[in-house]
Amino acid sequence: MKASLPARIGFWLLIVAIAIFAIFPFYYAILSSFRSGPALFSTAIWPDAFDLRNYVSVFRDQPFERNILNSVVVSVSVVALSLFLGTTAAYALGRVAFRGRGLLLLTILSVSMFPQVAVLSGMFELVRALGIYNSLWALILSNMILTLPFTVWVLTTFMRELPRELEEAAYVDGATPWIVVRRIFLPLMWPAMVTTGLLAFIAAWNEFLFALTFTLSLEQRTVPVAIALLSGATQFELPWGNIMAASVIVTLPVVVLVLIFQRRIVSGLTAGAVKG
Repeated sequence: MKASLPARIGFWLLIVAIAIFAIFPFYYAILSSFRSGPALFSTAIWPDAFDLRNYVSVFRDQPFERNILNSVVVSVSVVALSLFLGTTAAYALGRVAFRGRGLLLLTILSVSMFPQVAVLSGMFELVRALGIYNSLWALILSNMILTLPFTVWVLTTFMRELPRELEEAAYVDGATPWIVVRRIFLPLMWPAMVTTGLLAFIAAWNEFLFALTFTLSLEQRTVPVAIALLSGATQFELPWGNIMAASVIVTLPVVVLVLIFQRRIVSGLTAGAVKG
């Protein structure tokens, strides 16, 4: 049944309203990043000038390029470890039958239900005992708590739905479990891996509490903490222009990744939804 003209107009008006609601904060952040002084309090929604002083100031007043590099190293490492451990765990939980498999999977998922502050003290003791305080290794280890349970759960759900005939045929040809995972399952799991990998990257890129607690020097901090610690000329003055410029800089990589992998993200989420 074809929708009537008023219904279609109402539908597209709703889409436009949702898009404006979602995009306008980011647009206004970009707009504010080109303003300074009294112009920051202007309510104009069109740019009157493109002043790059805020962007220059972000890199001049602190080692922001080092903070970006730290975030890249931490996020990429977390994604690589999460996908490797998640894929191997998904194979064991999804294809190998053993007693307590369901309970183990629920236990892994339940770890993600705890708020960060609940595990903060225990993680601090672990980080200190390992001697990795104020290093990127502390952030990589702590961020795995946020990304690994979700990765294991999604990949296990996807792994269970793969045809068992492919696995059996590979074993008949003399393949080992590692060869089956690497050459048979990995090419089929790319949509799910891209989805979980991107979500893990975003979680590690935006993580704040662990990054603030487990790092001490500015050279070891990631971009969320570096932005939060931006200060003005006085204690009660915040450089909003610099903060907006830094926020735009650290948001663009995530936006670019989502645009590049959007089709695989949709297919991965859909597969996980209908095959669970």
